[in-house]
Amino acid sequence: MKSNPFRSIVFALVMLLGVGKFAFSIDSNWSQFRGPQGDGISIGTELPIEFNESEHVRWKTEIHGRAWSSPVIWGSQIWMSTANDEGTELSAVCVDKETGKIIHDELLFKIETPQFCHKFNSYASPTPVIEQGRIYVTFGSPGTACLDTATGKKIWERTDFVCNHYRAAGSSPILWKDLLLMNFDGSDEQYMVALDTATGKTVWRTDRSVDFQDLDADGKPGSEGDRRKGFATPHVYESDGQSILLSSGSKAHYGYDPRTGKELWRIEERSSHSPCTRPVVGHGLAYIPSGHGSAGMLAIKLGGNGLLDETSIAWSMTKTYSNKPSVTLVGDLLFVISDLGIASCLDATSGENIWTERLGGNFSSSPVVSGGRIYVGNEEGKFYVFEASREFNLLAENQFSEGFMASPAVDTQSLYLRSRTHLYRIEK
Repeated sequence: MKSNPFRSIVFALVMLLGVGKFAFSIDSNWSQFRGPQGDGISIGTELPIEFNESEHVRWKTEIHGRAWSSPVIWGSQIWMSTANDEGTELSAVCVDKETGKIIHDELLFKIETPQFCHKFNSYASPTPVIEQGRIYVTFGSPGTACLDTATGKKIWERTDFVCNHYRAAGSSPILWKDLLLMNFDGSDEQYMVALDTATGKTVWRTDRSVDFQDLDADGKPGSEGDRRKGFATPHVYESDGQSILLSSGSKAHYGYDPRTGKELWRIEERSSHSPCTRPVVGHGLAYIPSGHGSAGMLAIKLGGNGLLDETSIAWSMTKTYSNKPSVTLVGDLLFVISDLGIASCLDATSGENIWTERLGGNFSSSPVVSGGRIYVGNEEGKFYVFEASREFNLLAENQFSEGFMASPAVDTQSLYLRSRTHLYRIEK
């Protein structure tokens, strides 16, 4: 196996800075959508390259329902949400990491009249977020619950958030200190909330400052549904010693103070809507796919205040960008996989295209990086592995019987894949 200096440096820093539960989560757990840092980067280096339904499968467990949420890991537990096809039963499932046995299967909410769910989405698409002793599971407006991970029982719940998701929810929650942060971007209302993790009570709520009734790019009144909603997952980054909550809504991206919800800056994109990804941050830039529309993807300069203009955009791309898979930053390289299976490697600081290759198939799942390699699965069940380098080197095409909508989870030695029907533990 090739050595990976970048990964060795990260591991050394983790060991030097490792204190408390934060360091433990970096080393051992996959606590949220896209992992402990929210960027798809894993410190594991021992994952297999070639695998399939029978090869390198330690266990395979069927998960009931129809759900696109990704698995999260803490200690010996793997949790995920699920729902029945009708959206009337919303549940959380916990699997033992060592055996694959289901140890908790908790029905959290019964919904008499579910909102409409597009056939492409599911009623359980938001990924939970987990910490020591607690997991936070949301289905958007239908309900959010905090569970005791030992017993699977509810500690608190909220069912009072008004939001017509229009095609069902998709934004995943994140944790910051003692706050649970969530986006609600629907066809009727668009806002962010912060909940006290101990009680579930609202600490702050901030409405989006770009009103959904503003004129669209054609100068017509904002249309119903698609142009108002969003599915993006927020992200907290540090800038000059200040924590800033980065959140994408329809037609704008925002920076908030995560303690108070105060808007610090925003950049508007009136030609875009329905953002779906989680941004990544590096080199003083935030890399944000804009969602559907004509805007493409932006590299936004950090450190601005108020309403930002085009001078705050370091570079942008409008071809082969991603609507659904989040982008991945490895050193000075940015990897982008489009919904239609075109993979690109860009210079992260300039946006220069280094290579573009067609993988094939359709993609919703976001990639993960392990041992200098990128792992990503498509909706048709093919799982690709290629080098995270300046030259495209496809290492494997691995075929499964069912497709992948959920993003993978990784620990130090294993890859956890949720297909449309099963959860797999893949390892050497």
